[in-house]
Amino acid sequence: MKKKIEFSKFIFCFVTFFIVLLTLFAFFMMYKTNDLSPLAYLIPAWFSELGIATGFYYNKAKAENLIKLKKIYKLDNETVELIKE
Repeated sequence: MKKKIEFSKFIFCFVTFFIVLLTLFAFFMMYKTNDLSPLAYLIPAWFSELGIATGFYYNKAKAENLIKLKKIYKLDNETVELIKE
C-alpha cells in the first residue's frame, strides 16, 4: 500500500520548489534586462515565506514527535512539559 504524503510536508516541498523556481526565473530575467532592482523586493519576500513555512513545519513535527514519544515511553505530562521547553 502506498503511503500518502502528509499535507504539511506537501506544502513545505511545494513552497521550497516554488521559491527555487521563482529565484531562477528572477535571475534569468535580471540577466536579460540588466536590472537588479527586483532583488531588493522579491528575494527577501520569497525567503521570508520559506522561513515561515519551515518554522511551522518543524513546530508541527515537534508536536507530533512529542505525542509519539509520550505513547512509546508512557511519559507523564510533567515530563512532556520539560521536553517542550
